Amino acid sequence: MQGSDDVRGWLSPKAVAAEAGVSQEFDLSQCVREPIHLLGGVQSYGALVAARLHDAVVDTVSRNAGDVLGRAAGELVGRPVTELIGDEQWALARESTEAAGAGEGTPDGPAASGVLSLSLESDDGRVRLFDVTVHRVAELLVLEFEPRAADGPFVFQNFYPRVRRALHRLQGATNVTECCAAAVREVQALTGYDRVVAYRFDGAEGPGQVIAEVRNEGREPWLGLWFPASDIPPQARRLYARNWIRVIGDVDDATVGLLPELREGTGEPLDLSGSILRTVSGYHLEYLRNIGVASSMSVSLLRDGELWGLIACHGDEPRRLTPEVRAACEFFGIALSLQLAAVAEREQADELSGRRRALAALLARLSSQEPDALLRPGSGMAELLLADGALLVRGTEVAATGDPVPAALPGLLERLAGAGPVGEVWSSDRVPEVLGLDAAEAEAQGVPAGLLFLPFNRDGDLLAWWRREQPAPREWAADPARPVRTGPGGERLTPRGSAAVHRATVRGRSMPWSPAQRVVAGELWREMSGLLSRQMVELEARNTELARTNEDLDSFAHAAAHDLKEPLRGISNAAAFIVEDAGAVLDDTSLRRLTTVRRLAERMDGLLDSLLHFSRLGQVGLEREELSLDEVVDDALLVAGGRLAEQGVTVVRPAPLPRVRADRERLREVLENLFVNAAKYAADEGTGERRVWVEAVPVAEPGGGDAVAVVVRDNGIGIPPGQQEDVLQLFRRLHRREERGGGSGVGLAVVKRIVERHGGRLWLESPAVAPGGDRGPDGDRGPGGGGGPGTAVWFTLGATDTP
Repeated sequence: MQGSDDVRGWLSPKAVAAEAGVSQEFDLSQCVREPIHLLGGVQSYGALVAARLHDAVVDTVSRNAGDVLGRAAGELVGRPVTELIGDEQWALARESTEAAGAGEGTPDGPAASGVLSLSLESDDGRVRLFDVTVHRVAELLVLEFEPRAADGPFVFQNFYPRVRRALHRLQGATNVTECCAAAVREVQALTGYDRVVAYRFDGAEGPGQVIAEVRNEGREPWLGLWFPASDIPPQARRLYARNWIRVIGDVDDATVGLLPELREGTGEPLDLSGSILRTVSGYHLEYLRNIGVASSMSVSLLRDGELWGLIACHGDEPRRLTPEVRAACEFFGIALSLQLAAVAEREQADELSGRRRALAALLARLSSQEPDALLRPGSGMAELLLADGALLVRGTEVAATGDPVPAALPGLLERLAGAGPVGEVWSSDRVPEVLGLDAAEAEAQGVPAGLLFLPFNRDGDLLAWWRREQPAPREWAADPARPVRTGPGGERLTPRGSAAVHRATVRGRSMPWSPAQRVVAGELWREMSGLLSRQMVELEARNTELARTNEDLDSFAHAAAHDLKEPLRGISNAAAFIVEDAGAVLDDTSLRRLTTVRRLAERMDGLLDSLLHFSRLGQVGLEREELSLDEVVDDALLVAGGRLAEQGVTVVRPAPLPRVRADRERLREVLENLFVNAAKYAADEGTGERRVWVEAVPVAEPGGGDAVAVVVRDNGIGIPPGQQEDVLQLFRRLHRREERGGGSGVGLAVVKRIVERHGGRLWLESPAVAPGGDRGPDGDRGPGGGGGPGTAVWFTLGATDTP
């Protein structure tokens, strides 16, 4: 295209050739995958020689060795390196790596290198001086030769005052921004680059922001701009973490290849991860030309062994830095990293001190020994970590404070609780991203943006804090969603800079959790864990004592009921014998008294039978099975039907009853007692007919889960709310014994005990109201339609039942 030719006319021939070497269709994924440490070349201003340590034989040489070193590459490969530099200088090179600790380096930290001066004598007797950087790659010692600069050797004393002054300024900085602002000024003074910026990453794989900048006149400002994460792909970040410094002398430099291109045994080019001269990816060269940069240097900033940011330097013209200047910048980068770490630690220590004071005040307000008290309104639990809310989960109980609990939080915590070890803090300020949701989806589902929690155990007990989303406006140096665009040269990286600012809002994130907040959360967890452990021990001791007491009570009740029956029978028999033998001579008063003794003994015998039965309920095991509730009702009516018929009572089932899991005999006993009890109070409906209703209704249990609630209703006089608990107690009646059909006051207590043995619950309602309205189950007249408000006795058999 004509437009393409016009644009290319502004570029140098080298730039045009370099751009032509890049595919017209820009593949960003290929850029991310590119093995930049295996590009097989070096920058042309220096030469590389790699020799085996064990025999000093040259393994690999850059093809410009003839121009730079005066010995053709083909003449060096396979020959002793001492033929080039001599035995003494070879020994010096080996010692320099040991002195500098220049091992192979590791993927997790910087690789060291040694720098020394070597001389080479040419065939015409001239001696040339070189600055040589030395590092190891496996069994190889790699020497990178750079011709000594014309201005003579480096004199440390000339640089020392400047470096010392720069370090002094760093020490005086009180925060990260001040440190970086001082650093970029000093680096520019050391190197002379036209622009120097401090660039901080948002996470290990995130984008970066310019937080400090110094630039020469006429250059657009970048301060505050964000650059897409794709600008520095993962493999480049790994190399930055391994090498403190990276210099590109000329973006239009012609790469010099290696001989051999592929190493014997590996089939790959020499690994140049630790190389100063390493050539540059075509993608990165295009990127630099795109933003108008002719030369560059990057100094890594590390924190805890991980890449935190960069000092990035850009020059408008090609620029070579001597090894000494590079060493000064590298030293400065190390010092800045240490200073940044110190500032961060000081800020963290200050915050931690304040958070611990708040924690102490929080624990001091814990007047009771219940951890749930920390979640009461005004406790300061949420404010402790500057969160919007806090949550404590213990078994099926959930206590919360702060804002309403996000809808998805309980399920999310259950899903994540097993992600890490017990007692270890899990936190994220971008939970939607962790779950693969965008901000709109997270908001719709009720997912919090920030979450920090600690599991107490593997059973799901935990302590958690959450934060709302905090949308953050950002100004991007390029649209992060469109890092490439179509231009005269095809698809290319878009320009970066203030002239191409793209404003966007980052969503789905909360305020980050600080290290101090994570520490304090862990300390609170330990306090609460200790408290919960002590409570658990006390609870277990109480349960053990309670079980022993209950066992003793059951044994006592059984023994008492059994042993007292014999003397009662003796009393009853003795009274009967007296009446029989001396009835003719006794007066009426004595006979009446003896009859009363017999009646009371028989009543006591009945009460003891009831007590004996009640005590056995706590000892006899349950045999649960799936049962038809209709069949169990039929069984109960076979036993109780006679008594109901005597009282003119009919049991009504408005609909077929469901199946349940229960002990057949115990469930039959429950229904017998309820039918007989309801029959005593059922009212005449005006037709001479008295009815009792039995139904089953699905209900949700308070602790979670669904159950079948069985209800037996009458339309009698009802039970006042204040007395409903009384009638469930053993031997408690609301009427005299001879009223309402008599009875011992044991029936409902037996029902309650059987229901609770099944893991269910029992409750009463009065007046009884049929589900869905005020009509009875027959659709015409129900409880309350005859003689009074009526009573409904409800019971479930545990949450395992299904309708």
